[in-house]
Amino acid sequence: MRVIAAPSPNFDARRAPPDMIVLHYTGMQTGEQALARLCDPSAKVSAHYMVEEDGRVFSLVDEARRAWHAGVSSWRGVTDTNGRSIGIELVNPGHEFGYRPFTSAQIAALTDLISEIRSRWTIEDALILGHSDVAPRRKQDPGELFPWRALAEAGHGLWFEPPAAPGAALTVGGEGLAVLALRGALVRLGYDLAQTGPFDNDLATVVTAFQRHWRPGACDGIADGETRARLMALLRAPGVTA
Repeated sequence: MRVIAAPSPNFDARRAPPDMIVLHYTGMQTGEQALARLCDPSAKVSAHYMVEEDGRVFSLVDEARRAWHAGVSSWRGVTDTNGRSIGIELVNPGHEFGYRPFTSAQIAALTDLISEIRSRWTIEDALILGHSDVAPRRKQDPGELFPWRALAEAGHGLWFEPPAAPGAALTVGGEGLAVLALRGALVRLGYDLAQTGPFDNDLATVVTAFQRHWRPGACDGIADGETRARLMALLRAPGVTA
């Protein structure tokens, strides 16, 4: 894998080694526009890498430095996501400009890149996440078209296909122990969420973020039996809960 140097001035110092990878899409009309913005000092945003649709990989910020890609975010109660993560931008116009599937060349390059990153740092499968996981109220990327299953099958990240799990769906307006259990499970996984309260719009937003990663065929914010079964399976995986 050939990495093209494209240094960005937008970084600062880390306080600890990275233990997480956060994946994004660029959400701009072209890769050239995205690269220019990630290297623009006035934009105050960056990532460690950007992967073009043709498979080219650009290195923007040294992995030992803190890039500015996640913004206001949280996972497992830690709010300085930038300080603990390596950020990778995937060129894709995103939901605003014509969201489309990621290319095979792009995913192949990403897989190789993640393999190299993990050879240098200790990053658990459970901590390979999307921007929408760590910032579910603000972000949708990399979105429901990102092939999380294929990435996990290549050895990076988690994916589960549990048996069919019929059951009453939980949705906005719901209350009771099942809703509390859902909230608790999402918090245990890592999402920033109140552990008590009814099934409100905020909970639906977090459920949708979960679905974008682990149940992309139904990103509707409704916690049906399959969504909850996938969540429970994740919680049983090694390294998921701190």
